[in-house]
Amino acid sequence: MTADSPHAVARLRAARLARSAKPFLARGGPKGERCAGCRLVPTHCLCALRPVVPARAGMCLLMADIEPLKPSNTGWLIADVVGDTFAFGWARTEVAPALLALLRDPQWQPYVVFPREFADAARVVHEVTQPSTKRPLFILLDGTWDEARKMFRKSPYLQNFPVLSLHPEQRSRYTLRRAQSAAHFCTAEVGAMCLALAQDNPAADALNAYLDVYTEHYLKAKQQRPVDLADEVHLRLQAATHSA
Repeated sequence: MTADSPHAVARLRAARLARSAKPFLARGGPKGERCAGCRLVPTHCLCALRPVVPARAGMCLLMADIEPLKPSNTGWLIADVVGDTFAFGWARTEVAPALLALLRDPQWQPYVVFPREFADAARVVHEVTQPSTKRPLFILLDGTWDEARKMFRKSPYLQNFPVLSLHPEQRSRYTLRRAQSAAHFCTAEVGAMCLALAQDNPAADALNAYLDVYTEHYLKAKQQRPVDLADEVHLRLQAATHSA
């Protein structure tokens, strides 16, 4: 992926739109216009602020049906930051051959990221093995909590991989959707935690900062207020990008 080419989530979104029987209309913005690169209204475009940082880990997003279409989806931010991000739509009755090929690729060690209470104890791990000849591939189930649980239960091709259970001490900072529990985190927050466990700390810091800037732009656009490119969240993103 290059800075000018669409990443995996953007391609999945385009494919999902192409097979829609009616147009998907996201709320906000004059006549609904949104930037194709960041999904925000053009006055609050984020594309120029996209961080470029290295990461050894990869991300595999299994996305519920309309998740790629939502402007508030944060899996898109992971694909912006992590070069090796793969995205697939999830369906109970079929699986993309490219996903199965990815999971068999010997360069990757897949981890299914999910709470331990839903998995057999023998599968649960809390750390990413270091060092390893394989690169970690974090499988994130991207959807509502109910959708994610269904994906976890009804995806037999994931059943032989370790389940990475996270135990964050902080609460979620994500405010663009209402979570069912204070313990639930948005997809980008989970991705940043995984990157930190994989010792991809510059990428983890950049993704966290990028999420905060994205949230700021999104909310300011809803309020029809300008963003301050010199405020704390923008400066933190700038520092994270330059330190990578």
